[in-house]
Amino acid sequence: MSGFGNVTDQADLNKTVLHSLHVELGAKMVPFAGYDMPVQYPAGIMAEHQHTRESAALFDVSHMGVVRLRGADALTSLEKLLPADVQAMKVGAIRYSFFTNDQGGILDDLMITREEDGLYLVINAACKDADIQHMRDNLEGDVTLTIEDNYALVAFQGPKAAEVLSELDARAGEMKFMTAESLTLAGVECFVSRSGYTGEDGYEIYMPGDQADALVRKLLADERVEFAGLGARDSLRMEAGLCLYGNDIDTTTTPIEAGLLWAIQKRRREEGGFPGAAIIQDQIANGAPRRLVGVLPEGRAPLRPGVELVDGDENVIGRVTSGGFGPSVGGPIAIAYVDAAFKEAGTEISALVRKKALPCKVVKMPFEKKSYYRG
Repeated sequence: MSGFGNVTDQADLNKTVLHSLHVELGAKMVPFAGYDMPVQYPAGIMAEHQHTRESAALFDVSHMGVVRLRGADALTSLEKLLPADVQAMKVGAIRYSFFTNDQGGILDDLMITREEDGLYLVINAACKDADIQHMRDNLEGDVTLTIEDNYALVAFQGPKAAEVLSELDARAGEMKFMTAESLTLAGVECFVSRSGYTGEDGYEIYMPGDQADALVRKLLADERVEFAGLGARDSLRMEAGLCLYGNDIDTTTTPIEAGLLWAIQKRRREEGGFPGAAIIQDQIANGAPRRLVGVLPEGRAPLRPGVELVDGDENVIGRVTSGGFGPSVGGPIAIAYVDAAFKEAGTEISALVRKKALPCKVVKMPFEKKSYYRG
């Protein structure tokens, strides 16, 4: 799992409202984005990964930032910072997007939900302070930014998540992928989205911090449900071909290089009006110099981030950004940037592992079929 820091003093780390429950359940806690977070539980990463694929798993993602934007100019002002068509969103709709810089690079990726009176944003833990400052510095007009605190945010993922949640509120089963609404779960008023970052059907549940422990224990009491940590979350999202900020996307990568054109709606592609628009529009029209691809190495040796990829003459043509073992795939998988000439599925390349060229093949992502519920 990428992104762990070397913090020697545990007192320096933030803790989510569910921290004591993780410790009680025997989780291995590690520093991640300034928080003391569970990387795995006693069952282990492999078991947690498979349980998510087969049943339903809970992930504590309360370290993520939650921000609400209100005011008459909230939608139009946010559009000036990112390439999503926010104004076209209906109430209850969710869109994935990203803040861009003047070079077309990605400052952070985020989820945007349209509410009756504004927008609900979920931003990455490691970037949330910078994101909030970026918005405060650049949002214009009648916009109020509110940072939500004292909450828990859990991802509830897997093929049985819908049936479990529907037993608490029948409306959960009727929701479609990338929509959100308020539900009452075991007497707790929650804001729930049918979304997630594992490739499986599931939800993200925002709940009051003082009621989170009881509600999560209620969910865990169901034999279909287990906790899962950051390790399984990483292997699941890699198999689903989903980018991790700081690994696969950052300020040096454009949305087109990262294969995220689908997240830029037609009006924004044509009109621009966001940082780096000219560069991104040029890449839409003429292609990007490199592309994010899936890579399958021969054998069982995993490819770790930073491993160089080479052509038949051992010229460097790319670099691995995420890599490890794919439990559902049954072997090593990797995500990498390669020169555009090598982006097609089936292209044979090699990875330099301990100065030896390991044969690999470029493949189309995802590695594991996604199972989102679209109704």
